[in-house]
Amino acid sequence: MGNDTTLLEEQLWKEWQKYKDPKIADELVKHYKYLVSFHVDRIGSTLPKNVEHDDLTSLGLMGLFDAINRFEVDRGLKFETYASFRIRGSIIDGLRREDWLPRSHRDRVKEIESVSEKLEQKLQRSPTSAEIAEEINIPVKEVETLIRDTLVANVLSIEEQLFNADEYVMGIKDSIRNTQSVLPEEELINNELQEELAESIKQLNENEQLVVSLFYKEELTMTEIGDVLNLTTSRISQIHKSALFKLKNILEKVN
Repeated sequence: MGNDTTLLEEQLWKEWQKYKDPKIADELVKHYKYLVSFHVDRIGSTLPKNVEHDDLTSLGLMGLFDAINRFEVDRGLKFETYASFRIRGSIIDGLRREDWLPRSHRDRVKEIESVSEKLEQKLQRSPTSAEIAEEINIPVKEVETLIRDTLVANVLSIEEQLFNADEYVMGIKDSIRNTQSVLPEEELINNELQEELAESIKQLNENEQLVVSLFYKEELTMTEIGDVLNLTTSRISQIHKSALFKLKNILEKVN
């Protein structure tokens, strides 16, 4: 079955390169659509409920089609790797354009950050989400969700800047790097950021470290992580929110 799939891919790519027939492009889209589903599920699991799954899929398909049009077989890069970053980049770009965080949400986050600073001065340590929630008189879950969504927005903003439409720019895990084009100071800053993040993650509890590692490094979905840790998907989501809340506070103190 695997060999049959490989032969089909090779045949489709040969025909596409030779004829540029839209019907062949449609076949390639169907063949690789699973990549769109994967990235939509991953990104969607970190976003507020007001973001429609169908909208993310449309953005992802645009990225896939763009990848098919731009891909150069002769460069020896796996299409799945290249397409994954095109798909992710298209989704991130679309989210940024739409500004999916409501103004009321941003105002609430500013309030939380202000209260957090006051509590830190009073307690001489970083406040917990429960302490912040009590001070503002809102549920703990709402505090963690607001902070998580804002942190995700910041991450998307950074990733959008890293995504270059004219180059094979890769993300944290599967990076393909042109060492001649990376300036020494950029390399130094990148290494420092990675070290800061690694040290921050060490300050999380065991479950939080596992969830962060499985989600961002191993690229498992929330449901798959739940199966691994024998916890419900909603519980994994809670741990994920808590971890991001703590990381935001830790990284803000470092910087």
